[in-house]
Amino acid sequence: MLMYCSQSSPESADKETSVTPAQEKSPVSTDPLENKGIGPITSLKLGPIDQALVEEGQVLYQELCTACHKPNEKFIGPAPAGIMSRRSPEWVMNMILNPDEMLRKDPIAKQLLVEYNMAPMANQGLTEDQARNILEYFRTLE
Repeated sequence: MLMYCSQSSPESADKETSVTPAQEKSPVSTDPLENKGIGPITSLKLGPIDQALVEEGQVLYQELCTACHKPNEKFIGPAPAGIMSRRSPEWVMNMILNPDEMLRKDPIAKQLLVEYNMAPMANQGLTEDQARNILEYFRTLE
């Protein structure tokens, strides 16, 4: 015997409801410079620009990113020039390292996905060190 118990009336059964469990709500700020994104990077202190990291980051960027991103112009994805004045360094690294979850849960990443014609950022499977190198290169594009 199958039983269905509900405190709602039959009329309410036809109405759509949207309940988001607490763990599914986005815990991130919508302030672009306070939002750290969703991923492994929770804190990052930046010092003076490290030219060795910049050079490694530029090579990685040219190899992996230029199909969708141009340094100074809108393309398939946003231009990285000036990104450090628009986003936190943690957000940038988390977007590089964890684009799938960021596009599902981060309010800024979701907004960018819509703005860029629903073209999702590819997960390149980069290490934290590689993402940090790319971030350092982005710092020179200010």
